[in-house]
Amino acid sequence: MPRNSSQAPLTFSPAVRSALDHAEPIVALESTIITHGMPWPQNLETALGVEAEVRGSGACPATIAVMDGRIRIGLTEAELTSLARTRGAMKLSRADMAVCLAQGRTGATTVAATMIAANLAGIGVFATGGIGGVHRGAEASFDISADLRELAQTPVTVVSAGAKAILDLPKTLEVLETLGVPVIACGQDDFPAFWSRSSGLPAPLRIDNPAEIAAAQAMRSRLGLSGGQLVANPIPHEHEIPREVIDPVIAEAQAEAEARGIAAKAVTPFLLERIFELTKGRSLAANIALVRNNARLASGIARELASLRKDGE
Repeated sequence: MPRNSSQAPLTFSPAVRSALDHAEPIVALESTIITHGMPWPQNLETALGVEAEVRGSGACPATIAVMDGRIRIGLTEAELTSLARTRGAMKLSRADMAVCLAQGRTGATTVAATMIAANLAGIGVFATGGIGGVHRGAEASFDISADLRELAQTPVTVVSAGAKAILDLPKTLEVLETLGVPVIACGQDDFPAFWSRSSGLPAPLRIDNPAEIAAAQAMRSRLGLSGGQLVANPIPHEHEIPREVIDPVIAEAQAEAEARGIAAKAVTPFLLERIFELTKGRSLAANIALVRNNARLASGIARELASLRKDGE
């Protein structure tokens, strides 16, 4: 575990505590998808379903959130239900995580905050839907997600379906390259675009199996390189929304956000909700499918990392 983890206000669920004690594979899961990414009751159903995918793939799920002044590493079903019904939870990233804890408020962790908490807890793999990145129009707004810098400094492998398609994907890839973050497509050469299997952009790296992804993470540690890895796992064929279908919808939602003056942390939740409405729920079904798919791949990577640790790597 990190050197300062003993000072962090961490509370482990019994299942996660047991998995850590026995060096079993664990997959971290974020909580903003529960509070800000999906409506009730699909948010709870998805959270429970993703945890079930992790267990069924041979790993222990650790959904992370901030509650009552503690970072909860693993939630019970009752806690997941409570969080899924919570209104007004803070959307936490690196900048506001400590304030939320100090004030004893409820907070849901973004990619960046989940990476921080997972690293404090000694968990090396995290499954999410899509990372944040460079927003469209960032050359004027400077709206760039803290997720990108977190990937450059926190040693956690993040499995996602690429970056959210509402973002400027070429600029997002450029920033990741500048920050030295390995971007690894799994099973294809193209960088996926969340709801769509391809963004039309080549991924910088490709690895097709969990063992090699885990080996790359272990090698980064041996080399003393900071940061983690972004594993871009395309949505399954049967669930994707092709780019030619989703791109006009994104453009319409983006125009509405600009017209209403919606900015900063409010942009992503608004766009996701509006796209859900415009696609008559198809985007949500795709989102659920890709998150579950990412959980399966992350579990495989976690199993391989656990095996490497047992072998003394």
